[in-house]
Amino acid sequence: MTTFTPKNLPLKHTIETTKVLKKAISANRALAKLNGVAKIIPNSTILINSLVLQEAKDSSEIENIITTHDELYRASLDISSVTNETKEVQNYQQALLKGFDLIKENKLLLKKYIIDIQQELEQNDAGVRKQSGTVLKNAKTGEVVFTPPQDYQVIQDLLDNIEQYINEPNDIDPLINMAIIHYQFETIHPFYDGNGRTGRIINILYLILKDLLDIPILYMSRYIINHKADYYRLLQEVRTEDKWEEWILYMLDGVEQTSLETIELINGIHSLMNETKDEIKGKLPKIYSKDLIEILFMHPYTKIEFLVDSLGVTRQTASRYLKELETIGVMESIQIKNSKFFINKELFSMLQKSI
Repeated sequence: MTTFTPKNLPLKHTIETTKVLKKAISANRALAKLNGVAKIIPNSTILINSLVLQEAKDSSEIENIITTHDELYRASLDISSVTNETKEVQNYQQALLKGFDLIKENKLLLKKYIIDIQQELEQNDAGVRKQSGTVLKNAKTGEVVFTPPQDYQVIQDLLDNIEQYINEPNDIDPLINMAIIHYQFETIHPFYDGNGRTGRIINILYLILKDLLDIPILYMSRYIINHKADYYRLLQEVRTEDKWEEWILYMLDGVEQTSLETIELINGIHSLMNETKDEIKGKLPKIYSKDLIEILFMHPYTKIEFLVDSLGVTRQTASRYLKELETIGVMESIQIKNSKFFINKELFSMLQKSI
């Protein structure tokens, strides 16, 4: 079994070609625009809730863990039985948010944080691989396409190196660095499971660490799903042929495309919030408040308790508000077991169609 051990970072040769630098400019421009547009929705929790769940679903789908939006929404409120697939997606969401909290608090992305994130994702403490035998196979043919480092100490040393590279400043554009780091992590393949999903979490955390994003709202998993064969081919070509340019261009294109698509989604949510505000103000002015609008967009499903907790009203009043909102078509009620929930139909539809 021939193993492939990536070289320590930084790379010894120049990879910032004219094509790469040109693409980095447009990708950075799109990302900066996204970071600015996100501020049009003052309550960032609305975007984080929507987009983290979307990314959790899509990133897990790359690993053939399939669930639906509706299953996720219901499971997040404990209103339906949770399938194993849905639970795995929820674990991804929790792992990503845990990483976000660690970055905000410590301004570093350390090896131990990456291990913590993977443990949250996998819900076990197996940690870094200690036993040999891990190989990556072609899902269709079963052929071994890549054997990552097998020795425990080698893996630990490589993780120490990637930690240093992530946290120490260098002169390379951060988006290009993100592509380098993603390749390096996936090639080290340090865990028994969850490497791909952990690597995609590292992408977003690195952009936050480098102050390119304020909140975790850029998720490239949908782009990778749409270009999955290229993703694995280009990773492998860096290993076998040292072909960095095409890999970095692929990742930069992913940042640019995803930024533009996410901007469109955020603008859509913002417009829908304004339309809903005007609808309620016009037809139900006595119950209108800014806080009520935010509650209705915090989650596609709303229940009486949300209004009681956030607005400080009685259950009777909260129930009346939601029934009145249903009367004018803003919400739609659904009975699940012994509880009634109200769905923001337009938001639900928008998120289902989104990136």
